[in-house]
Amino acid sequence: MTAPQDHKRVNDILLGPIERPALQWLAAHSPAWMTPDKLTAIGTAGAFLIFFSYLATRIHPGFLWLASLGFLINWYGDSLDGTLARYRKIQRPKYGFFIDHTVDAFNEALVVLGLGLSIYVTFNVAALALIGYLMLSVYVYVRTFVDGVFQISYGKLGPTEVRVIIVALNTAMFFFGVHRFRLPFGQFTIYDIPIALLALIFLAVFLTSSWTKARELAAIDRPPQPGSAP
Repeated sequence: MTAPQDHKRVNDILLGPIERPALQWLAAHSPAWMTPDKLTAIGTAGAFLIFFSYLATRIHPGFLWLASLGFLINWYGDSLDGTLARYRKIQRPKYGFFIDHTVDAFNEALVVLGLGLSIYVTFNVAALALIGYLMLSVYVYVRTFVDGVFQISYGKLGPTEVRVIIVALNTAMFFFGVHRFRLPFGQFTIYDIPIALLALIFLAVFLTSSWTKARELAAIDRPPQPGSAP
């Protein structure tokens, strides 16, 4: 088991070559009064903005643009809080790890449930995506505890890429409107398809990664032989 400060962070994402320099620049130019905790609060404010904007799409589709702004605000707060702490060398490993990831779970629920309460995505499909995302998050945290590897990217995809995909989906929703179709087990919208695909990707990565890691740990952490010393 490893302490939070000893975790190896793996974030090999597609947008990394753009995101990492941008976050370093933002950290270097952040005002002195800005703190990691304030950035975490800003990220949560972005999640609330997303939630209520999706609800408001029942009134007018223009609120999709406000939801997309919420994703930008959420990215700013959520991605910069840890970068700022490392840049200023003011890390609080245990507190930071705990707050960051408990708040992340809350924000994820706000965002995805808001999407499911909009007119564009069926609530059941959004809930399936949330389940997949949270299951994958649990795997990440358990693996961090077991072998000290904090891996938040899989197949070049991480939280930033997921945000970009949903912002692109918001844009398509605004310009193309709602198109519904019926299957034997219910009515769906065309936007349920990419959200369902994301859910299946999350679940597939969770299952394959958990199986692979379990076999790897079983080979390393063998059961004691009968009669061996305790």
